[in-house]
Amino acid sequence: MKTLRILTPLIAALVVMAAMPAQAQNASDEALLQMQKAYRKGDRAQLAQLLPQAAGSPLEAWAAYWELKARLESASDEEVQAFFQRWKGTYQEDRLRNDWLLILGQRRDWQRFSDVLQDFRMRDDPNVQCYALLVAEIRGSAPADVGDQVLNRWYAQKRSSDGCTQAAAQLLADGRIQPLDVWRKARLGGEINHPGQSRAAVEAVAPQLLGQFNEAFGAPSKYLALGGPVAKAKASKTKGKHKPAAAPAAAARREHSSELVTLALVRLAMSNYTGAARLLSDTWTERLSSEQRDWVWGAIGRQAALSLSDDAMAYFAKVTRDADLPGEMLAWKARAALRAGQWKQVRQAIAAMRPALREESTWVYWKARALMAGQPSADVKAQAEALFASIAGTTGFYEQLAMEEIGGRIQTPPAPAPLTAEEKAAARANPGLNRALYAILLGLRGEGVREWNYTTNLHQSGGMGDRELLAAADFACSQEVWDRCINTSERTKGFIDSAQRFPMPFHDAVLRRTAEIGLAPAYVYGLVRQESRFIMDARSHVGASGLMQVMPATARWTAKKIGLAGFTTDQLNDKETNLAIGTAYLKLALDDFDDSMPLAAAAYNAGPGRPRSWRNGPVLEAAIWAENVPFNETRDYVKKVLANTVNYAAIITGQPQSLKARLGTIGPRASNDRDPEPDLP
Repeated sequence: MKTLRILTPLIAALVVMAAMPAQAQNASDEALLQMQKAYRKGDRAQLAQLLPQAAGSPLEAWAAYWELKARLESASDEEVQAFFQRWKGTYQEDRLRNDWLLILGQRRDWQRFSDVLQDFRMRDDPNVQCYALLVAEIRGSAPADVGDQVLNRWYAQKRSSDGCTQAAAQLLADGRIQPLDVWRKARLGGEINHPGQSRAAVEAVAPQLLGQFNEAFGAPSKYLALGGPVAKAKASKTKGKHKPAAAPAAAARREHSSELVTLALVRLAMSNYTGAARLLSDTWTERLSSEQRDWVWGAIGRQAALSLSDDAMAYFAKVTRDADLPGEMLAWKARAALRAGQWKQVRQAIAAMRPALREESTWVYWKARALMAGQPSADVKAQAEALFASIAGTTGFYEQLAMEEIGGRIQTPPAPAPLTAEEKAAARANPGLNRALYAILLGLRGEGVREWNYTTNLHQSGGMGDRELLAAADFACSQEVWDRCINTSERTKGFIDSAQRFPMPFHDAVLRRTAEIGLAPAYVYGLVRQESRFIMDARSHVGASGLMQVMPATARWTAKKIGLAGFTTDQLNDKETNLAIGTAYLKLALDDFDDSMPLAAAAYNAGPGRPRSWRNGPVLEAAIWAENVPFNETRDYVKKVLANTVNYAAIITGQPQSLKARLGTIGPRASNDRDPEPDLP
């Protein structure tokens, strides 16, 4: 069994809660670890066999949840209600209520769904939300904006959703949304290569076309090369000179067929945007509506922008109405315009975004920059400065850049008033926080994180207040559960506790190591905070390990490079070894990229080959370059590492800091630069 760290106050409190002797506690902990494995395997028999051994454990609710959830489809209503009563007020009760609501929705048992929904506290599952809106629509009590509410949730989902699909189908039948709204979902499914989502949308809006759907989605080149049903419909229409006007049903069929062509062109654009552009121009332009053409040109432009092609803006220029494009395409139009230095197009793309996207700090900043381009009038300058001021702060990349635009520098904010003994005691007495920390320390990290987040954010309406969050973060910090410490403190709105948000575990080891190899400690802390949140046993889905999330192959190469004899990859969870290898690799990346922190961070996250390619093209200010990084994860990573670095530098030095000074410009490698490290993995 995994051995718990000795954290006397916490463990002692939980053992008292469980009223179990230590030997029995160890047995129940082992049973819980085995039950988690059985639950992941779907082994119902082992779950039932182990359940009695978890009785009395502080985490018994998890054992009961796993056992019932594994057979929830066949469970009786009485069993479910008994669970709700037995574990009333816990995360596990509300988690199972969520699961049960999804089953009731799939069964179309609307009365029981409504009864169970009344006591559901989390209410954060979009699928459940869509079922609730569907019930309201069926009963005639839906809000006036029910269409927007359902579509916003449906469009945002990356996986198939029965609740939102059924709600959209009902709203379509009731005339609350239009066929185009549903076809747009089919296109979005095509863009993320999710045939299930697209098929469900087509089934809702035009089930008669399902026979053609598979080819349009799966073999778009073949489908389009055959001319598609639109071409056939057009050909039959022109055979006679005096054909009667098409019946409404026939017109609808042609419209739907043009939608399959649109879907096929979008699908083709994902793998061959130049081929899609050629087909659209040569064959399909006059056969699609202006909205359909705009969407396809937007998809082509986005793929060109993702490829950092100079042709991206030429494709976007063929869009006649920016409002026809979804948010992601508009974001890539703005990025491509930034890369091309077309500030007017930056403004136009941002203006066409929906308010929620337009108001993100990224686009507030770039709108203000676009307004300042050229020779703005005094009124326009004032508008831009107001935009900068509206987001200026220390919390993130664009907040820091906006702060510098209005003449400020990044400093450590004043600390909030110290927590009182009563505030700390309340956090340490909170059962949900205790169970969460116990689960994390036992090795049930996923379960512990979910219960912690529920307790701080969803257990009560509106979540914990700022002082409660500060106390909860302090509790996590005291147990060295740094990810919960940081994430919880980040949710405070009225103040910033930099000591919680930017902790410096392993301080002496980091400073000693960075001094040895000439690396800025703030940069290392900024990277580690983003990589692992200081979790020693962190492991990514691709196999990276430890504080600095080093891949095994990279670790072996780096160990050899720095002469670390006898290295084996199981040493990556050792703090000193992980720091030695991670910092050495980061220093090699910095050297390879001429001390550019953004490029080195991108190399650390995505490998050096990609940023070597991404830097080719025009010389750009690094903020524009970073915003155009094609990988969502790496783009976010680079910006967060740099913003973290500035905050850590302010803490370490006690002096105001500049993000811009760490960015500089990025462009092709100069001919007089030394050759790159050819083997840098």
